[in-house]
This record gives sequence, structure tokens and C-alpha cells, in this order.
Amino acid sequence: MNHIGIGYDVHRLAEGRKLVLGGVEIPHSKGLDGHSDADVLMHAVCDAILGAMGEKDIGHLFPNTDPRWHNAPSRLFLKEVARQVSFHDGRVINVDATLIAEEPKISAYIAAMKENIARELDLNPRRVGVKATTNEQIGFIGRGEGIAAMAVACVELPK
Repeated sequence: MNHIGIGYDVHRLAEGRKLVLGGVEIPHSKGLDGHSDADVLMHAVCDAILGAMGEKDIGHLFPNTDPRWHNAPSRLFLKEVARQVSFHDGRVINVDATLIAEEPKISAYIAAMKENIARELDLNPRRVGVKATTNEQIGFIGRGEGIAAMAVACVELPK
């Protein structure tokens, strides 16, 4: 039986942080502020998969109050979410995600992001969609204060 989940994440941009999106370090004057590497793309994908399984969100699995996750790469979170799908005798069918940011332009990094997500989920990269859009200079994202991501995932689980 196929189950669909939706994920969303947003983080502020901050000085002195690396910008990591989809497991790719992207040259930029600011990075995303958060307890882990604050990779909004991987966080949204994690939440979409967890939602498809009917589980709680990423914050319950990897709380920002736990020092183990301080500056942790989000690929570890995605790897654990994939392990949980497997534990429930399921499999991820596909993932589709959108990054929302005014800058930097990320089209040159999308293929690597897809590869990283696919690797952690043991998927063919053709089963991973990553797109990017701006917020048309509207709101905090449009002012360049943060970056958001949303994702959907289809997970096959036994009845």
C-alpha cells in the first residue's frame, strides 16, 4: 500500500555558517542557522517520509536539545529515516522537493543534491526530484533572510 507524506522546513540565513543544501556545500556569504547543519532540503525530505509512515517529525527523532546532533550532517538523519522505513518492511518509492530561496542560484548543484538524497534512500536518482524557485522578493525569504524547502514522498508499506 502506498502512503504519501509532506515535509516542510525553514531556517534563517546567518553569518559564519556554511550553506548546505541537499548535502552539498554551496559557496555563499551566509549559511543556514540551526542546531545541525540546518539542511532544509534534507529536513523536508525526512519529514515527508516520516509523515508517509505516520510517524512524528524530525524534531522528535533528532531534538535540537541533544548535543549529539550539534552541527551534525543531515545526511545522517536521512539515513536513519531510511533505516526506519526498512525496519517497517517498507521502501521509499520517490521523493519530490522544492527549495525556495532568492539566492544563491542553485541549478548547478541540483544533480549532486539528487545523488546525495538518492544515495541515503537507496533510490535511483531519477526517483528524486529537486527544483528551486524564488519567493519573488516577498516576505522573509524574498528579503534574503532565510531559505525554505518543501517535499513530498511516496512510501510503500505493507498493510
